[in-house]
Amino acid sequence: MNARWPRALLRAALREAGYDAVGAAGLAFALRYGADEPGRGRVRAVVVDSDAEPSHNASALRDLLEKHGHPATMLIARAGRPATDSAWALVLRRPLSVGDIVAAVQRLLPLPADMRKSLED
Repeated sequence: MNARWPRALLRAALREAGYDAVGAAGLAFALRYGADEPGRGRVRAVVVDSDAEPSHNASALRDLLEKHGHPATMLIARAGRPATDSAWALVLRRPLSVGDIVAAVQRLLPLPADMRKSLED
């Protein structure tokens, strides 16, 4: 499956749950987002899929987190693959569903009602 579809499905599910989610093909692409996107505010969470970022570039991750003021972090990894550094507030192991990822984001970063965005925004 094209890697864009899982990202698009996750973004849509996060939006449905009230989060304003953007996606990137990897850490290098994520670094292109500004620290405070107009109309969006600051980045509050970063979710990295280890399959999409197999090299796990530690310096790119460090740069991304620093640029965005050290937001909450979550790694999606294959079962048995170690999380190699302490950058992750939460590590999810496959197999898991999009719903599992959304629920984990909700636990990691609960949104007050006044911060939720509707799908129509």
